[in-house]
Amino acid sequence: MKIFNLITILISFILLTGCFKEDEKIAPHDPGDVKTQTIELTKDYRYQVYFDLRSEKIISTNLKTEWDLGFECSEKGWHIILNTSNFMVAAKSGLTDFDLPIDTVGYKWNFDVSSGNVDSTAIGNWVTFNAPDSSKSYPNEVYVINRGYDEAGNIRGFRKITFLGLENDTYSFRYANLDGTGENTFSIAKDPAINYIYFSFDGGGKQLVLEPPKYDWDLVFTQYTTLLFTDAGEPYPYLVTGVLSNPSTIEVAMDSLYDFSSISLDIVDNLIYSRNLDKIGYDWKDIIGDVNTGNVSYVNIEGRNYIIRDNAGFYYKLRFVSFYNNNGDKGYPTFEYQRL
Repeated sequence: MKIFNLITILISFILLTGCFKEDEKIAPHDPGDVKTQTIELTKDYRYQVYFDLRSEKIISTNLKTEWDLGFECSEKGWHIILNTSNFMVAAKSGLTDFDLPIDTVGYKWNFDVSSGNVDSTAIGNWVTFNAPDSSKSYPNEVYVINRGYDEAGNIRGFRKITFLGLENDTYSFRYANLDGTGENTFSIAKDPAINYIYFSFDGGGKQLVLEPPKYDWDLVFTQYTTLLFTDAGEPYPYLVTGVLSNPSTIEVAMDSLYDFSSISLDIVDNLIYSRNLDKIGYDWKDIIGDVNTGNVSYVNIEGRNYIIRDNAGFYYKLRFVSFYNNNGDKGYPTFEYQRL
């Protein structure tokens, strides 16, 4: 009886599956052509250039010295970043009285990590979230901001600043020169269309929308500060020139096993992707010469490819082919890329 029931079930299964609709055929994906793009940072690296892979366009360009601080615009965001393209650093003064004199001797200076980890910013936890309802309070600690250097190496000076609050999606803060002159209080409202809204101390203080809408760009070519190590393993911050990613649109994997021309969709799922801002970074090129004298040149590292996966599910492969323009000036990274 049990054998009869089993045979009946098997026959029924075969009959039913024979009635299933055949899977629809999906048309093969047509990869794009290999494109070549040159980014004009110029030889003193004065520009920040935003590029979008899908539209194959430069979206916007700004001077790297145009802004100092970036304020996170996501719904629950509260982090504040420095413009590390100017080698900016910040220190906690240990003071909460904004009017007390500032002496920077012995301060511990911090910089934002180049990975973009918002838990490792120089400003850090300027907000306290109180349990159990996560209500906010503000320690009002006074920070000292070293604005770093411009593209010519000129010192941009210091400011002291205290962050007063974040209420109704609006940041408020108070700042001045270290001697107390130029004091001002400023408010900046979040813009949910962008990752960060920027602020500059120049001209007494101004709000700037320099970063394009967060879904309109993938890569920003710029200088930025990263952590390097001496031969003895001692860490030190260093200003480099390279590429940072948009965490809202792409993730990146690096490949050194395949020839660029042979990279296809067949291998992309086997790679490890990252949303670290500096996954592409600066080290697709190498320095030849004496850094101490400035007598150096840059050569591209052969066989270093990047696979980019965007939030629409498209894949791109990318490699750098030069850091110079036709006149031999550095600061003009040229890359090839192709949608897979």
